[in-house]
Parts: sequence; structure tokens; C-alpha cells
Amino acid sequence: MATRKKVLLGCTGSVATIKLPLLCEKLWEQNVDVRVVVTERAKHFLKEAELPPGTQILSDTVEWAAWQDRGDPVLHIDLVKWADVFLIAPLDANTLGKLASGICDNILTCVARAWDPMKPLLFCPAMNTKMWEHPITATQVNSSIL
Repeated sequence: MATRKKVLLGCTGSVATIKLPLLCEKLWEQNVDVRVVVTERAKHFLKEAELPPGTQILSDTVEWAAWQDRGDPVLHIDLVKWADVFLIAPLDANTLGKLASGICDNILTCVARAWDPMKPLLFCPAMNTKMWEHPITATQVNSSIL
């Protein structure tokens, strides 16, 4: 029997986060285990009650509560070990800029910074057309980090 794929789904502060319940549902239908990491801004668009039952939402609050002293688990490292694929959908312009610059100031960007380059990291940019067409965006998308 094949093992179930494990997808870590990252959501950022884009209005496209309202599609998270549908995305989770589609992944569950494909017999995929899903855990979700969100930025604080993503929470603005997220209605947890609409998510499939059992969907685990992980945020900065959860990460900081998990670690109290040396030897305690570091959630973003444990998530990197757990997942087969990291899918950031949606990826807003702010987080794209952070990732391209190597900034890791929240659970999602820490996962990305610690991500094993031998495993797939997929991202789905979601931003206003003017932001998408800005020259810096192409530079960030094409950066060697992503």
C-alpha cells in the first residue's frame, strides 16, 4: 500500500486565502495529508469553520507556544521534516519579497528558509495586477531562492 503524500500548505495575506477551504478539500479528495501554515495577515481572510474537519492550522502563535526551553520541538523544523511538498498558495507580494530576500520572521517564512531543496516547493503568486507587473516581481520570482 502506498503511503499518503504529505503537503504543507502555506497561506499569506492575499484575499485569495478565501479559497483555502476549497483547496484543502481538493487535496483531501486526492488522499493527501494536509497541514496549513498561515501568516498573521492570512488569518484576516480565513474562516476556519469552512475548512474540512481535522484541518490543522498552524501560526506564529502555535509555534511560539510549542517552544518553552531547550530540547522542546521547533515547529517549523518539524514541519519541514514531515512534509513531502511545500505549496504556498496564495503567495502575496509581501511574502514573496521576504522569501526572495531571505527574511524569515514568521512560521511560513521560517519553513521556507529551512526547506530541503531536494523536495518540491511550489508557489502560486496572488496579487493585484499592477503589483504582479512591477519589474521587481519578476526579479523576485526568478530568484535562486525560490
